[in-house]
Amino acid sequence: MPGDIFEHDFFQSYDKSWIQLEKSLNYRFRDRSLLSQALVHRSFANEKGNPEIKDNERLEFLGDAALGLAISDIMFQKFPNFQEGELSKLRSSMVSEKQLAKLAEELNLGKMLFLGKGEELTGGRDKPSLLSDTMEAVLAAVFLDGGYDSLKSVVGRLFGKLFSGAVSPLESLDNDFKTRLQEYTQEEFKETPEYQLEKETGPDHEKTFYVSVHVKGEKFGYGIGKSKKAAEQKAAKQALDVLEKKDK
Repeated sequence: MPGDIFEHDFFQSYDKSWIQLEKSLNYRFRDRSLLSQALVHRSFANEKGNPEIKDNERLEFLGDAALGLAISDIMFQKFPNFQEGELSKLRSSMVSEKQLAKLAEELNLGKMLFLGKGEELTGGRDKPSLLSDTMEAVLAAVFLDGGYDSLKSVVGRLFGKLFSGAVSPLESLDNDFKTRLQEYTQEEFKETPEYQLEKETGPDHEKTFYVSVHVKGEKFGYGIGKSKKAAEQKAAKQALDVLEKKDK
């Protein structure tokens, strides 16, 4: 329709990228103005000063809720033996900022974003928070364009690999705390965490290990396990919980 956001020249130049995105999602938009809005950061909308150009924050709000419902629905059907606590834990890991940003990177959403000059100069295309918000906005666009069944289908494909594997999804996600902590500390502090074996108890065939993890000389986590690796994972998880709470 006249004045539609998709008709602006700066959006037309991204047409080929959108086609590739639709292929990656295995979903074709009937109303591409929804997709265009999902890719507009508020810095771009504010800079343009055009009331027809709306940012993606309302879509992000809807996408957060819609994704949570779709993920919960899929998990409820796929894991009939999981208790409420296990389902909640798995859902939180699935829809975390880190996981959504990773999916956004795989879809090249950063390259498709419309950013203001200031946000562009400060590396906005690579910011995990911005990428995860855009991922939620794109999923909201799918939901509005095609309905819940289309959203659930897209979410099932995007997150499918996290549900598969020889070990349970919970174990798979839990066992990655050390990697997640290292990525976090390298990004935030330009340092890697250091693990210290504080003590070990018990006979050789049944030892218990006590490990702490330090970042920039400060202790952030402590873990106890039947192996050093298990103790380090628990220490890393505790450290992540502490550090991520500080960010909020």
